[in-house]
Amino acid sequence: MNFKKEFGDYQTPLDFSDKACELLRDVYKIRPDVVVEPTCGKGNFLRSSSIFNPRARYGVEINKHYCAECRKRFFGENVEIINADIFGFPLKEKTGDKNVLIIGNPPWVTSSELSTLDSDNLPRKSNVKGLRGIDALTGSSNFDICEYIVLQLINEYRNSDAVVAMLCKTSVARNVFRELVGKHINFKCCDVYEFDSQKVFGINASACLLVVKLCRDASSSDHCDVYSFENGGRISSFGYKDGAFYSDLSSISRSFEGQSCFQWRQGVKHDCAKIMELTLENNRFINGLKETADVENDLVFPLVKSSMFKSPIIDKFSKYVIVTQKKARDDTAYLEREYPKTWRYLQGRASYFSKRKSSIYRGAPDFSMFGVGDYSFTRYKVGVSGFYKTPLFSILMSEDGKPVMTDDTSYFICFPTFELAYAAMLFLNSDEVQAFLNGVAFMDAKRPYTKKVLERLDFMKIVNRIRLCELKQSESKLELPRFIDEQITRNFIQHVKANSGLFATLSD
Repeated sequence: MNFKKEFGDYQTPLDFSDKACELLRDVYKIRPDVVVEPTCGKGNFLRSSSIFNPRARYGVEINKHYCAECRKRFFGENVEIINADIFGFPLKEKTGDKNVLIIGNPPWVTSSELSTLDSDNLPRKSNVKGLRGIDALTGSSNFDICEYIVLQLINEYRNSDAVVAMLCKTSVARNVFRELVGKHINFKCCDVYEFDSQKVFGINASACLLVVKLCRDASSSDHCDVYSFENGGRISSFGYKDGAFYSDLSSISRSFEGQSCFQWRQGVKHDCAKIMELTLENNRFINGLKETADVENDLVFPLVKSSMFKSPIIDKFSKYVIVTQKKARDDTAYLEREYPKTWRYLQGRASYFSKRKSSIYRGAPDFSMFGVGDYSFTRYKVGVSGFYKTPLFSILMSEDGKPVMTDDTSYFICFPTFELAYAAMLFLNSDEVQAFLNGVAFMDAKRPYTKKVLERLDFMKIVNRIRLCELKQSESKLELPRFIDEQITRNFIQHVKANSGLFATLSD
């Protein structure tokens, strides 16, 4: 068992926990009567919190060896070490809710990572954010254990004057802030102090000290300030403006906030790359096992993965993918009748499909995929990688007219003609749209650009503000030959208006 991975076990250095407690004392002027360190490990926050001179300190820890170490370390002091699972322990019954500081460093691991490790160190199965449909079945229902613990503690101590100060990934801090606002939890302030996790823990992650001051009276805020842990200087603010969430409130200028009239789609998901993804060598398809894939060409499509979005027009391909269905959950029995070579190929490697862990495949037909539909087979797409910090929107098209697929870390919209796709690509790569996206996306996220981010682009606002001359500038910046003209732009605007009307009708 990989203990560090299972328990997210990154012990906080004592000098760092000292600085965190000094920050709380000097900046927030807190003087807690009770200090609690959940998942206390070796108890460095308990040690550092002695500067507050509280009447009682409690450490909760699931690992009995750490508990024994802490009891020895704090022998004779007003520190009680509790060997318990924080997921089920009624902490407030032990501490009361008056003048409590909850401080610590919960595990930095996700539920899916623990599932991969076959770990039991998980909260009782529940849909913690009320997700519905496919989001509850796929990656959207994956949650960070640290986030779960912090939200559990905040909920337990809501309507009190407790202070929650936790080390966590910055993405977790943002999610906690959104839950505070969304669940109407009373709080005086929610601040973030970013620090160098490589220097402190030897890991590469955007990390921070999250400070939440709860309160009993109705109180809230629409923003969260971000500071430097090292010098205390304010860096930025994220939060809400007119009901929309922004990564940097100070950078918002001309907003394209709204609802996209084009439906952003995610690429195909199969979780079996060694079998489903192919390369073409000497007119033969080769799979990830270096085997020849003797399959019918009708079911093999060009594939653009996230890492391949490097030019504004992509029409040459090094990867291909087998697509077994027209829509998710379609019966795949037809393969045996209509595509016998592909059927034999897949049947001979069925063991690889049986190893897929995601629950979306349970009860699904053999060799099922997700992220497939009529939209997948559109000839012209404009797509983007979810991973790159600077989004490059690219036209995806094949010279032979065959639809181009993307992987499930990419997103795209569909168009019936090259000219419409070309105009959309230029609008999306314009400086103003790029600046807007930079203000709504979080660069420290694993995927800064997601379907939810892209759906916020209001194309009616975009075409009303960005002129032909700016599109020509985008064309020049992307080193494309001059193609855009007034007629193509006018046709695209009409296409946007038509789709906006359709979207409004569907919404009504």
